[in-house]
Amino acid sequence: VGTVWGRRSIKTRMSHAPPHHPHPPPPPLTLFPLPALVAVTVACALLFVVGVVGNLTTIVVVSRYRDMRTTTNLYLRSMALSDLLVFACMPLDLQRVWRYRPWPLGGAVCKLFHFVSECCTHCTALSIAALSVHRYLAVRFPLRAKVSVTRRRVRAVILALWAVSACSAGPVLALVGVEHDASRAEAECTATRHAVKSGLLSAVVCVSGALVALPALCLCVLYTLIGRKLSRGRRADARSSARDKNHRQSIKLLAVVVLAFVLCWLPFHVVRFLISASSAAGSPIMSLISQYCSLISFVLFYLSAAINPILYNIMSEKYRAAVCRLFGIHSRRRRSASVTKAESCPGLNESTVSL
Repeated sequence: VGTVWGRRSIKTRMSHAPPHHPHPPPPPLTLFPLPALVAVTVACALLFVVGVVGNLTTIVVVSRYRDMRTTTNLYLRSMALSDLLVFACMPLDLQRVWRYRPWPLGGAVCKLFHFVSECCTHCTALSIAALSVHRYLAVRFPLRAKVSVTRRRVRAVILALWAVSACSAGPVLALVGVEHDASRAEAECTATRHAVKSGLLSAVVCVSGALVALPALCLCVLYTLIGRKLSRGRRADARSSARDKNHRQSIKLLAVVVLAFVLCWLPFHVVRFLISASSAAGSPIMSLISQYCSLISFVLFYLSAAINPILYNIMSEKYRAAVCRLFGIHSRRRRSASVTKAESCPGLNESTVSL
């Protein structure tokens, strides 16, 4: 992730030795003090446990129970899979934060590691955008959406989103690799010299940021239109009031999911842009600031992968009932949650009612 894309700028800063020294001192093996490393490791370990358990639970709940396999929940299952892949990369990420050189796993693992993180980033952003379009269609054209938005078509859309994400993350395979310094034998998994000097790294960072910013902009527009539609629905007849109430509950939860996504990902992309800019400019001050800010975005990166199941559990009664059923925990509200579909859960119901 972004914390290591800027390693080369740190090495540039360390290489500015006084003129009377024939050789610059070697850069340190770690870039941060021990207390900061311990704090980040503890936070990431907690997020790893919560995220893996939560996302695995989401996948199992949606896959196991037929009443949970709605079109909306298929998107949520895909997002949970993406988050699990992100957590699969966490041990390598933490290892590089503690000791970024030497890299012991070779060039193929280095490239695959960056590719998976980038692909999951894009897929999560596109999935949230597609889910929001689905919600807009369900609110604006409820009858038509119930007929046209089928599970088979949603599965096809999800596969297409993964394919687009893989293609958009493909250039990362050419931008990162195992680099060797002429003065020592240690290998480092980082952006290549050609990617930094040619400006390709900055270009890919901008494209990656746009893939997150543009869906977020679309979400703002769609949720504004949905809000206007629901506000007009308050003046409609009583038969549509219950459906509009369910829609308002579902949009409230999706808005919280989108807000959490933006708050977690915006610092990450801002810091990564600063890192790429400091790598190109060779600014010691910007490099130092971006490196320490990257620790915050580093934790937020994994928080974004762990927070969604927590939000589902807090705001969706039917999700809680399904989790209780999965783990054999009896709940007094489970029966009512499964019977009254429209009222008990804002999400995890029929295609016209979303999480």
